[in-house]
Amino acid sequence: MTKKMKEDGLLPQDFVIKVSVQMMAANPVSIRLIQDIGADTYNVPTALTLPKLAAIRAAIDIPIDLYVEVSDNFGGFLRYYEIPERIRILAPVYIKFGLRNHPDVYPSGKHLEAQNLALAKERVHLAKIGAEMIKRYTPNAITSKKGAEHLGIMKFFNQTVT
Repeated sequence: MTKKMKEDGLLPQDFVIKVSVQMMAANPVSIRLIQDIGADTYNVPTALTLPKLAAIRAAIDIPIDLYVEVSDNFGGFLRYYEIPERIRILAPVYIKFGLRNHPDVYPSGKHLEAQNLALAKERVHLAKIGAEMIKRYTPNAITSKKGAEHLGIMKFFNQTVT
């Protein structure tokens, strides 16, 4: 659907369609159908095994978004030591860091600003740990350049928003 809208000029060609983990499509056929109607990336469900993920990769061409740590309401998984193997099997893949035991902060507002800032700092800390593991155990992995094509970065009022 969105693919056709881009072809017809109803959506900009560079408009990135990122499909949420909450779609819960978890098999190669479903995710291939989602790609075929216009998804530019797909965020796979967090509980999938490496063989299931490999089958999905074989069926699609778009980048995979993959959480290696997720909040308890998404399963509470911690998979840092699987990062190198997941990169090897799933590339192109975007490794994502949630937070296990993350408090519910939605809907967010000024009253939760300090807590959200602390959570963001912790995500940056975890991303640094993940990056160090990639460097150590997957030294040949290639990191996307800043502003990579499928990241869905938009510019508003001279500010970059991701």
